Amino acid sequence: MKPRAFVFDAYGTLFDIHSSVLRNGENIPGNCEALSRLWRQKQLEFTWLRSLMERYEDFWDVTEAALRSAVRQLRIEVNDVQLNDLMEAYRYPPAFPDVRPTLEALKGAPLAILSNGSPEMLESAVRHNGLAYFDEIISVDSLKTYKPSPRVYALGAEILNLAPGEVLFVSSNSWDVAGAKSFGCKVCLCNRSAAEMEDLGYAPDLVVSHLEQLPHRLQEYST
Repeated sequence: MKPRAFVFDAYGTLFDIHSSVLRNGENIPGNCEALSRLWRQKQLEFTWLRSLMERYEDFWDVTEAALRSAVRQLRIEVNDVQLNDLMEAYRYPPAFPDVRPTLEALKGAPLAILSNGSPEMLESAVRHNGLAYFDEIISVDSLKTYKPSPRVYALGAEILNLAPGEVLFVSSNSWDVAGAKSFGCKVCLCNRSAAEMEDLGYAPDLVVSHLEQLPHRLQEYST
């Protein structure tokens, strides 16, 4: 069945955080690539731990706490100005080159973002990239919990007024894909890095190596 709506994860799927960190961190001492990877790892771990503890904090605050933890772990000496410069990576991240052509090709169906990002962060990123395609920009902030809680994926379907199986959720994070699939959504993994998917018991319905493959793969999927 052809999806009736398309819901996209934001960071790592639509927005290229790592390139933005490298650009904003050019004056940071040490290995900025290692910092970017560890920062992202800590950011995700902190969202999962806060969800388990039922101690929600805004994604901006979680992201800053993860950054401070990463620089301490890597023993990188930075000041507040340098930390603020790095945080700008999440305020104004560039969209991947394949994003705009894909959204253009999918116009006509409802398009949405479903993200851990705060409303202000998501609106800033969308506005910065001129991506005026989305009918809904949905943040977990209204739920006060994070992915992969089934409540998050339920919120996306509810706001779009569709059954979960009528929604195709697209993410570059395999744990996110597993969460959406577990809830009942159709899912597409955008596997830009050709990484092995974690074995969480749920496989994606579609796999693409970049988003521009999605419209063509949908034709195959629907036949």
